[in-house]
Amino acid sequence: MVTVNENYLKLRGSYLFSEIGKRVSAFAAANPDKKIIRLGIGDVTQPLAPAIIQALHVAVDEMGAAESFRGYAPDLGYEFLRKTISEQDYKARGCQIEPDEIFVSDGAKSDSGNIQEIFGVQNRIAVCDPVYPVYVDTNVMAGRTGVFEEQRGLWSNVIYMPCTAENNFAPELPKETPELIYLCFPNNPTGAVVTKDVLQEWVDYANKVGAVIIYDAAYEAYITEDNIPHSIYECEGARTCAIELHSFSKNAGFTGLRLGYTVIPKELKRQDVMLHSLWARRHGTKYDGAPYIVQRAGEVVYSEEGQRQVKEQVAYYMKNAEYIRTHLQAAGFSVSGGVNAPYIWMKTPDSLSSWQFFDKLLQDANVVGTPGVGFGPSGEGYFRLTAFGRFEDTVEAVDRMTKL
Repeated sequence: MVTVNENYLKLRGSYLFSEIGKRVSAFAAANPDKKIIRLGIGDVTQPLAPAIIQALHVAVDEMGAAESFRGYAPDLGYEFLRKTISEQDYKARGCQIEPDEIFVSDGAKSDSGNIQEIFGVQNRIAVCDPVYPVYVDTNVMAGRTGVFEEQRGLWSNVIYMPCTAENNFAPELPKETPELIYLCFPNNPTGAVVTKDVLQEWVDYANKVGAVIIYDAAYEAYITEDNIPHSIYECEGARTCAIELHSFSKNAGFTGLRLGYTVIPKELKRQDVMLHSLWARRHGTKYDGAPYIVQRAGEVVYSEEGQRQVKEQVAYYMKNAEYIRTHLQAAGFSVSGGVNAPYIWMKTPDSLSSWQFFDKLLQDANVVGTPGVGFGPSGEGYFRLTAFGRFEDTVEAVDRMTKL
């Protein structure tokens, strides 16, 4: 008899953003005359930069000529993109990351979910609380998280690192010793960041206990303050304990194109095995590479014109973030984030739960956000707003919220 992977049966309801989508669709169907403004899911709204569009057209034309046609991409990604990433994202910042330590993929979400496959099921994970749901859910699917404790809202075999107002929404070193540590800075969902000195403490800790840090740097393009690291490899010793994930979705608007990359230094070993080799084997077996035309578009992001254009888009979204943060604060809401990240983390008013505030905001203001509890138990009583909307819609949404 065919059996199913029973770990999937442990998953809690639907994926957070699927549940949000269902509620919003039901409201929209019942209220077709209402203008719904979405400040929930972190999808970009600005069109692709002109330099990117031009690169796509050139690459499409290449695919139409026999002499320049490309088939399957190399396992790690095309060298032209990996070399550019190595030079501009790493060596320009003093980080010695080589092109053959970079694996091009279809996005950080995929890699953050798949990376756990190269580790034994007995490894215990530590996650921030609140946390991006993919980190935990994919470990549930793998059978690594134990059982779900309904009353506490926690998985029995997961080490939670609470990120609360008391610690400025940044985790403290765990009291129990994990094997895998998931960190994301600038953070999704709270928008929190850590200084280079604090991140160095995490690197030192991981090397001391033999843990591996899975570092999600998807939002590094939004950093505005000088003392905030853009890469964990800016810290001494990170090459022996850290894997880094990057995305083109938020910095260059590739949510519809899909492109990202993962860095695994060759010095990173466990049980005397190079994790680089394991990921290369997994990558080559299960993945056929991001399309050539998309990788060419990724390459032009690093050009002088590409950088100017994508930085203008990042600035546009950060203008939204500043507007949301400052106007909600002026209206008496308790908010954080929005300085080094496109996310604003707000405390729900009147002691409402996260989902109660979601429903109230949707019903009374026709604005969509994300319930904080969907990111973990420490997110209860909080709410995430994103800065990825159109500026005019953002202003209107905030105006509606301040009138509640």
